[in-house]
Amino acid sequence: MIPASVFYFLVYLWIAIALISFPFVIKTVAPYGRHTTSKWGAMISNRWGWIIMESPALLVFAGFFLFGGLKHNLATWIFFSLYALHYINRTIVFPFRLRTKGKKMPLAIVFMAIFFNLVNGFINGYYLGNLADQYTLSWLQDPRFIGGILVFFTGMFINMQADNILIHLRKPGETGYVIPRAGFFRFISCPNHFGEIIEWFGYALMTWSSPGLAFAVWTLVNLLPRALHHHRWYQATFPDYPAERKAVLPYLL
Repeated sequence: MIPASVFYFLVYLWIAIALISFPFVIKTVAPYGRHTTSKWGAMISNRWGWIIMESPALLVFAGFFLFGGLKHNLATWIFFSLYALHYINRTIVFPFRLRTKGKKMPLAIVFMAIFFNLVNGFINGYYLGNLADQYTLSWLQDPRFIGGILVFFTGMFINMQADNILIHLRKPGETGYVIPRAGFFRFISCPNHFGEIIEWFGYALMTWSSPGLAFAVWTLVNLLPRALHHHRWYQATFPDYPAERKAVLPYLL
């Protein structure tokens, strides 16, 4: 059992590392997806890379939650279920929906994502499994829970709608990239990233916890630069790319 003071110190340290890392992350184009390059070393199948790197987030979180020292109630089971729902989709469903035959990603990206998911899975699973004894049934009537769960499902809807649009953007057998124009793509280049950022800030709000906040901050630090890089790629690739479209925040950024 980790002393609570030590655990929360590690959580705030993890948040600090995210903030310190942001200026470096925003300058580095992560080499997977449309930015894939072999310059980062050995490569792995894109589909298996997704499965391998996302699995720790689900397995580690579930292990610490299910085998922790606390007796769970409806509130903590809801937190567990929403987190697990996201990562069951990311680990099991999403990789097999991708039309990604022949595409690869660097193993270095997979290993970095594994580390990221191990840490976030641990801090959120350990917190809910061992320290989160303040949640009672009355928490389900708290404005933070109600607002947070609404924000979470809004973000999940935007994220999954954008994924679906991207997956079906090309007809079977077609290759290359085209400009997505449906859904929130009318306003921003990366509604999938926008939705996921919203999702985890909703989770942080509904749990009102530093581990939830740490995950939300890291999601922002990872996906905001990714969205900006995608946006610049679209602008450079398509001369007719909509000039009014922003990268990740409608009408703003």
